[in-house]
Amino acid sequence: MDAYIVDAVRSPRGVAKPTGALASVKPVHLLAQMLTAVQDRAGFDPEQIDDLIVGCVTQSGDQGANIGKTAALYAGWSPNVSGMTLNRFCASGLTAVNLAAAQAAANEGAVVAGGVEMMSRVPMFGDNGALFTDKEVAKRTNFVHIGLSADLVATQHGFSRAQCDDYAFLSHSRAAAAKAEGRFSRSLAPVKSAEGAIVLEADETVRADVTREKLAARDAAFLEAGAKGGDDRLRALFPDLSEIRHVHHVGNSPQMADGAAAVLVASEKALKDLGLKPRARILGWSEACTAITQTGAVEATRKCLARTGMKIEDIDLFEVRDSFAAVTLHYIHALGIPLERFNVNGSSIALGHPMGATGAMLVSTLLDELERRNARYGLIGIAGAAGVATVTLVENLAA
Repeated sequence: MDAYIVDAVRSPRGVAKPTGALASVKPVHLLAQMLTAVQDRAGFDPEQIDDLIVGCVTQSGDQGANIGKTAALYAGWSPNVSGMTLNRFCASGLTAVNLAAAQAAANEGAVVAGGVEMMSRVPMFGDNGALFTDKEVAKRTNFVHIGLSADLVATQHGFSRAQCDDYAFLSHSRAAAAKAEGRFSRSLAPVKSAEGAIVLEADETVRADVTREKLAARDAAFLEAGAKGGDDRLRALFPDLSEIRHVHHVGNSPQMADGAAAVLVASEKALKDLGLKPRARILGWSEACTAITQTGAVEATRKCLARTGMKIEDIDLFEVRDSFAAVTLHYIHALGIPLERFNVNGSSIALGHPMGATGAMLVSTLLDELERRNARYGLIGIAGAAGVATVTLVENLAA
């Protein structure tokens, strides 16, 4: 049983600060606008949808109380439409898409997936989860702060500060060029205020003035955390390490952002019954997890390719969240991926990372670029805290 992507939309990313363009927009209002946008573009009646599955990492405050279901009601969808909100850390949005595909295929129906995160309003770690606030739990589970775990990857695999900055500069440069050329425009849905005024039409997060010199001048972000016991903890876990390379900073790490996305997924029967035209077919997906480090996307990719009978060289484009530069370099090197097929329009280092939404956002970015290039196969990947990772393999039906 196959599952198809009918359409995918996303909001522009807003800077996650009180002064950011989206900071005045309620998370439920932002997500509701994306639900309305995918409904308008695909042309379906919400009553025909079997379910709504939304990823959101920090489910507290404005983002609490099952924001997926709440947003459906806020968008004016029928109360008969169900809805759920899930959390697989940074992989939440892509996991929502994969679960939607499984449900649509199994029930021969249609499901809307998506994600939302407003980090200007609900800060990272704002839910005070035991994993990162309870020292006893963190110690027992070997949880390491994500920034320190990224520096650990750099140390273990020998990536220098210069290599990390070079990759970051490439991501920033590609994102700036893509924005200037309008490569993101097809899937972008402008965000409006409660009064109906447009508050953001394009990614606010792109920094076109980034240079290698500016990156080199940045101070290491996690040096202090390492000095306050983080490095000692890593050396206790990995006794072969004499020192930790602190190579990451705000310019080669994912910037926090606001954003939301929505994706309509349907079975072949639902396509016919509802008169929908698909853009892509979902060929498969896989999950994986690694201890401590955020390198699970490597194993998830291998599993997905093995299950689908494909190889790295078969994939035309990779759209993988570049969490931290060293983690991304490890992914590229471990799998032997040519840079000309990898994150060709930049990724989270340059564009920003609204945690629960990013995975669903990557779907639209990949589909747009596959269609622009008339390329056939694309792989979306994302890894997150505690080592969790998800990848999805899609086929562009227009190629």
